[in-house]
Amino acid sequence: MTDITALLGSDADSLLNHTCQGVRREDLHLPGPDFIDRVMADSDRSPAVLRNMQAFFNHGRLAGTGYLSLLPVDQGIEHSAGASFAPNPRYFDPANIVELALEGGCNGVASTLGVLSSVARRYAHKIPMMLKLNHNETLSHPAIYDQTLFADVDQAHDMGCVAVGATIYFGSHESRRQIMEISEAFERAHQLGMVTVLWAYLRNPAFKQDGTDYHVAADLTSQANHMAATLKADIVKQKLPENNGGYRAVGFGHTHDKVYSELTTDHPIDLARYQVANCFMGRAGLINSGGGSKGHSDLGEAVRTAVINKRAGGMGLISGRKAFQKPMQEGVELLHAIQDVYLSKDVTVA
Repeated sequence: MTDITALLGSDADSLLNHTCQGVRREDLHLPGPDFIDRVMADSDRSPAVLRNMQAFFNHGRLAGTGYLSLLPVDQGIEHSAGASFAPNPRYFDPANIVELALEGGCNGVASTLGVLSSVARRYAHKIPMMLKLNHNETLSHPAIYDQTLFADVDQAHDMGCVAVGATIYFGSHESRRQIMEISEAFERAHQLGMVTVLWAYLRNPAFKQDGTDYHVAADLTSQANHMAATLKADIVKQKLPENNGGYRAVGFGHTHDKVYSELTTDHPIDLARYQVANCFMGRAGLINSGGGSKGHSDLGEAVRTAVINKRAGGMGLISGRKAFQKPMQEGVELLHAIQDVYLSKDVTVA
């Protein structure tokens, strides 16, 4: 097992012994082996959706825990194939992406229409697959910051995917169109029995104020989570909060003083707990993203993010570049370290 305390370093005591006071753990719908029976069975999701959600929960090293470790590799479009795969060219071959997810003990793999369709007959029965429906391609010049549909839900279903994923840039000028597109796509996915996962990201130049980037503010990202759950996302993917007070800094929208005085503090677990609260108190599972690869610090950062997510009441981690921009064995070790956080009985919900 990974030495979690050692990797957390000087933050170990603060992260492992903190207790949330604002939003209590007793009020959350926490992940667990019985999550579908205890939480999802209350919803209008069909038996097929519940079965496919259970397929995620039953796979990989975290099988039977109710937690998820997912490998997302759609960065070939979002960041360009060269920028994503040049550090480790073997991942230009989609088969190696899926092999990393298998070797890494992940619950599932998420990628593009092209990647998954090129190897679906070999792997769809070996690991749960999620098709990412839309992307922000970066070849257009000048740059366009919009999410465009590259695939439809039926294509995902026909190749054997158990889930679809999509991104909405909440706060952008294009967000209203994206909301309508993804609402329709998620309804179709649920009709076909697939799980829905929303990358609930923010995008607006106004969210950067006086040198601070409030795209990762707890209050603004939490509102994005709330809208994702409203769109019937079964799982919400969100960046870990790095600050708070986005509403106040931008001077737009609606908030309440108690968000800052009672429900949150500056502690990272309290900020992530507020994200969970906005996922209908955990009825929609929160998975935090692993972020970009920085090299030698990746392992410690990944474990830190997993500890914050788990102790906040989240459902897991979805980590891509930190894993695939390395030799495969190092990527496997990083994924296992993340999973060890969720397997550890010493890392409890705060």
